[in-house]
Amino acid sequence: MKAGIRPRGGPFIPVGEITLRASRSSGPGGQHANVTASRIEAVFEVGSSFALNDVQKARVTRKLGPVVTAISQDARSQTRNRDLALERLEEKLANALAVPRRRRPTRPSRSAKQKRLDSKRRQSRKKQDRQRPESDY
Repeated sequence: MKAGIRPRGGPFIPVGEITLRASRSSGPGGQHANVTASRIEAVFEVGSSFALNDVQKARVTRKLGPVVTAISQDARSQTRNRDLALERLEEKLANALAVPRRRRPTRPSRSAKQKRLDSKRRQSRKKQDRQRPESDY
């Protein structure tokens, strides 16, 4: 069992800040699934977190909202579903915390401009050649 999650580019978040709820699963398990609470829902409230700073909270809230949820009901066991739900929550938070790199504006090279213009000339000539020839009266 995990003590917490550490999203890429983010701080360690202890399991104490994540609410784990168990309920009956509709996944695999046959009759066993009808009597066990193996579905796990991991809920993380961004605003009440002590692990994230204000900038990180704002970024996560902007991308995912004030409450981030991850659900797992893939496995038969509750502990495996708990680990899967925490992994999914960790991945969601990692994607939300990732700071996109700034785009550096670029310009087309001289040869790229020349190739584009040559292509346009070829296409224009091709279309002109398809026209009916002028009559010499």
